[in-house]
Amino acid sequence: MIKAIIIEDEIGSRNNLKNLLKNYCPIVSVVGEADSIASGISLIKDSNISPDVAFLDISLPDGLIFQLLSQVQPLNFDIIFVTAFDKYAIKACEYSCIGYILKPIDPDLLVEAVQRIRSKQDLQITKRIDYFHQSYLQPTKFDKISISATDGIYFLNLNEIIRFEGEDNYTHIFTKNKEKITVSKTIKSYEDLLNEQGFYRIHKKYLINIQYLQKFVKGDNGYVVLSDGSNLEVSRRKRPLFSEYLKSIQNEM
Repeated sequence: MIKAIIIEDEIGSRNNLKNLLKNYCPIVSVVGEADSIASGISLIKDSNISPDVAFLDISLPDGLIFQLLSQVQPLNFDIIFVTAFDKYAIKACEYSCIGYILKPIDPDLLVEAVQRIRSKQDLQITKRIDYFHQSYLQPTKFDKISISATDGIYFLNLNEIIRFEGEDNYTHIFTKNKEKITVSKTIKSYEDLLNEQGFYRIHKKYLINIQYLQKFVKGDNGYVVLSDGSNLEVSRRKRPLFSEYLKSIQNEM
């Protein structure tokens, strides 16, 4: 069984989540509940609880959930945020590999989130929360990303990433240190996440970091040359838009 706690100030939301877990995720056993920062700290510090995962609301009556998390270090359980739609919170979750579920809760997405709960040996949750916190508080200035890869969690600065290459439902990430990191996410998800961070989708297969662009060769067989020596095709449909994008960058300099 996966032992879970719920920290949420609305009793109706807590009861709804418990019912959904009971009906759709029977492997999860709810062993404790709290409705505030103060009661949440007491719950987590109870040695008889020892949860594997915490379902957390971000905003509670007596503060943000980060106040709680900073007082129960070290964290030794995984986290799933349960929140109303908040584009900054969602983006921060994506940046930091933190699970989240939107209200009203979709049972299928709840099942998916539970399936991604990490074991205590593979958490690195403190660092993931740190990345979330930074991104949530400064959503337009974030320069780091957490990557949940097939072989573990990587923590990268965005300026370390040269390009993304899509392959079906997987994405390969290439870094300036010549690492190749494989992730079970589509390249579209990274395009949506990084389109305001200096990355550009030049082809259905390629998303590049513009700071590593060395040359754009125009024409019928248009392609880019990156600093790692890779030559990547720019799709015919993307070429005019990409040219305009590069001009806009030059005009801003």
